[in-house]
Amino acid sequence: MNNLFRNSRRKLSQGLLFWREIGNGIPVVFLHGAWNDSSEWVAIMESLSADFHCFAPDLFGFGESDYPNIHYSIDLQVESLAEFLQALKLERMYLVGHSLGGWIAASYALKYPEQVYGLVLVAPEGLETEELDKNWKKIQGLMKRPLWIFKILKILSPLTKILGLDTQIEQDWQQRKIMLQYPTASNLLFLRQLPELRAELLQERLDFLTTPVLILQGGKDTPDALAKSNKYAILLPQANLKIIAHVGNNLPEMCAAIVAGEIRNFIKTNEL
Repeated sequence: MNNLFRNSRRKLSQGLLFWREIGNGIPVVFLHGAWNDSSEWVAIMESLSADFHCFAPDLFGFGESDYPNIHYSIDLQVESLAEFLQALKLERMYLVGHSLGGWIAASYALKYPEQVYGLVLVAPEGLETEELDKNWKKIQGLMKRPLWIFKILKILSPLTKILGLDTQIEQDWQQRKIMLQYPTASNLLFLRQLPELRAELLQERLDFLTTPVLILQGGKDTPDALAKSNKYAILLPQANLKIIAHVGNNLPEMCAAIVAGEIRNFIKTNEL
């Protein structure tokens, strides 16, 4: 492959935004998931670069972009994306979003429909499910739990193992570490107040979305993730839902070749 990645930064109103870029042709913009940055798209972008001009920014508060001291929201990320695309003079493009990036991509397409040829949503966030309240309360409690409690539980691990609590304690600890590593994602998905979070969910607005949509979902992902993708497909009659049966979460890295192939076919079919 002759195409090489170009890494760039640009000063926007919220700070410096970093992005990866490769290829030429129809522009395709990739938005990363909650617990990652634009590096998750590298293999897919490289695969598609012979046919498309691929861009993958680190959203503000992630990766190598700035972490401005602001109140983060989906709308702020949408407007920052709009400013970025305007700076690059990209008038129309395909948007590909994973997880949180899918929520932002769909929100962008609703706000700026004339700029989006089509959407690829990979295990997208952004819809209310039966687990929303439960997960919000659980994560709120987990993040408020003092670190000394985890240290005490670690010391008591022989006892917690006997009681059958060791697996759940370890899962809670790993979740806490991930959320501390990605504070912006934690705020956007879990640590805001529920009324604010609900106000940016999309289930009441998706009937206004007319752009072609492809939804990709791992068949072995969590029931909540599967429920969201299925709900997107129900609320978007023009959407095509494809389940990749043998994969769990993190489709962009776990099966990059399959995802790249689905994106390529979706764009080429839409361009006919």
